[in-house]
Amino acid sequence: MGFNIPETNKKRVVIVGGGFGGLKLANKLKGSGFQVVLVDRNNYHQFLPLIYQVASAGLEPSSIAFPFRKIFQHRKDFYFRWADVEGVDSANNEIESSIGNLKYDYLVIAAGTETNFFGNKNIEDAALSMKTVEEAMTLRNVLLSNLEKSLTCEDIKEKQALQNIVIVGGGATGVEISGVLSEMKHFIIPKDYPDMDYHKVNVYLIEASPKLLGGMSSQSSANSEKFLREMGVNVQMTTKVLDYKDGKVILDNGIEIPTRTFVWVSGVKAVTFDNIDSDMLGRGFRIKVDEFNRVDGLKNVFAIGDVCLQTEEDYPNGHPQLAQVAIQQGSLLSLNLKKLEKGKEMTPFHYRDLGSLATVGRNKAVADFKQIKTHGWFAWIIWLVIHLRSILGIRNKVMVLINWIWSYLTYDQSIRLIMAAKRVKKPKKCC
Repeated sequence: MGFNIPETNKKRVVIVGGGFGGLKLANKLKGSGFQVVLVDRNNYHQFLPLIYQVASAGLEPSSIAFPFRKIFQHRKDFYFRWADVEGVDSANNEIESSIGNLKYDYLVIAAGTETNFFGNKNIEDAALSMKTVEEAMTLRNVLLSNLEKSLTCEDIKEKQALQNIVIVGGGATGVEISGVLSEMKHFIIPKDYPDMDYHKVNVYLIEASPKLLGGMSSQSSANSEKFLREMGVNVQMTTKVLDYKDGKVILDNGIEIPTRTFVWVSGVKAVTFDNIDSDMLGRGFRIKVDEFNRVDGLKNVFAIGDVCLQTEEDYPNGHPQLAQVAIQQGSLLSLNLKKLEKGKEMTPFHYRDLGSLATVGRNKAVADFKQIKTHGWFAWIIWLVIHLRSILGIRNKVMVLINWIWSYLTYDQSIRLIMAAKRVKKPKKCC
């Protein structure tokens, strides 16, 4: 087994990762004269801003995932391969993967990030992360299973542990999952579990810094915290999680919270590859790149999106790891690759901040734009419109809209199924 990509006289661009940046680049290279090969560990693009709604049983996974082969149907000189990329052999212009090696003329690393447990093995083994659709489905299964188990558990302490939900990390994902689980507690559990005292279901949000939504304004941070507290979320600021032992989350203030639903969204690190030297990496294992997104020291290897560390005057510590950064970098890189082939000078990248949004709950959101900062119902409507427009595929847009309307009108979510599927093994290189 191998890549089986036909040889051609066209230059080959290999893109590792089909997230927002990789997808934008692949789309923009249409008709460019390059042979484009996209390699990803999944066979679909994930719309990560809505992954918390899958985790909370609000949306089906298929509503926020779209197959690469569907996206690029009828596209000439484009090839998708499902594989894990393990290393980069820049000396021989090859990537090393689970299905073999593949030559490239230009390589673009757009592999994104993975959850960072900061070396704590106990937390890594016990916590649930939310970086992929699969992980969101696991969280949904665990959450619903623990609620079911709590109804039949006779041990009072264990019963409470099953009903305690602890979320670590006050970024957008942590705020959004905390808010939606609080709404689930108040509107769903009383109907689905009439014999359960829903007041004993506790949602905790633990954040080590003094503010939520660290990348947004102080105004938005304060409003999001206010919303969450009003919704009954137990928000604990300037509090660090030290460990998870004996079924308890151990905090640095001496408090221990027993829980069987432990969600870790406290940090990310860039996906790493063999043969990328440590001196090429910066904070969070991000690959250092120049103003053209070219990897330092390499002429034909680029990195875009969350996996890269690029600095400019307004972002001395690197750009925020947001979808818009990846999309803009992918779009510009498509133009720069064409310029390279024509011997023209490339255009340096400068991030254009289009604003930040986070939703907390029904009619509750915060929004930061250059000239305007708003919160509440108006910010929530903006959030709905922007995210609905960004989802791939007409069918997905319609399905998400129907689910949102149904949920808004009925205070209900209709996908509370416990379904654990056995993971399909990825293909391996044949001997």
